[in-house]
Amino acid sequence: MATRVRVILCVGLVLVLTGVVKSAFRGKSHGRGRDDPVLQYVVNNSVREHPVLTKLRLRTLEDRWAVMLVGSEQAQFMANLIKLINATKAIEIGMYTGYNALSMALAMPDNGRVVACEIEETYVNIAKPFFNEAGVESKLDIRQQTALKTLDELIAAGESGTYDFVFIDADKLNYDNYYEKSLELIRTGGIIAIDNVLWGGQVVNPAPDDITAQFLDTLNRKLHQDQRIDLSLLTLSDGLTIAIKR
Repeated sequence: MATRVRVILCVGLVLVLTGVVKSAFRGKSHGRGRDDPVLQYVVNNSVREHPVLTKLRLRTLEDRWAVMLVGSEQAQFMANLIKLINATKAIEIGMYTGYNALSMALAMPDNGRVVACEIEETYVNIAKPFFNEAGVESKLDIRQQTALKTLDELIAAGESGTYDFVFIDADKLNYDNYYEKSLELIRTGGIIAIDNVLWGGQVVNPAPDDITAQFLDTLNRKLHQDQRIDLSLLTLSDGLTIAIKR
């Protein structure tokens, strides 16, 4: 119960920090929120970034798809959630260059394990040296194949109900499939965090030709009615759903 209370308080703090002034939706600190003085104030007065995380973030910003990088403020928030629930087993669906996977691994004890799903070899090769430099390579289990295949393998291996935390941040049209398999894999009280659920605000009355916004809107509405979870949809970064398995 105490852990649940701490999680709720932490979620509430994010709502306060990101819900000020004209709009609660600000985007990522390295993206559309780069010129937002309030968001930059939050980052400057809250983010405590490990030196290797800083190096990896700067390396990732050189990539042409750097928009996919998880904001440092969001990564730290999820790392704090991992600490609050004493997580030792996590899954990241969509590792990219490994910034958030590294953040999660650093937040875990020595026996922690992060299953990181990524299909692009280029990004795996970027990530590995930073994992080694941070001394957490033994905590990272990189699966270079489709995330659905990895999730099915974990279920088939009898790991259902054993994971503490899952972060979903891959192809949006598969989000519902990722969510259902993640819900099977996490334990009661475990957390599923889902990224980009506001999709730049396009989920509000999605355009007829915006299939991604339509899919995310459908998922958001589904989760709102899903009695298997406790739910918060935060305006942090590009929208972050926190679903706690009942």
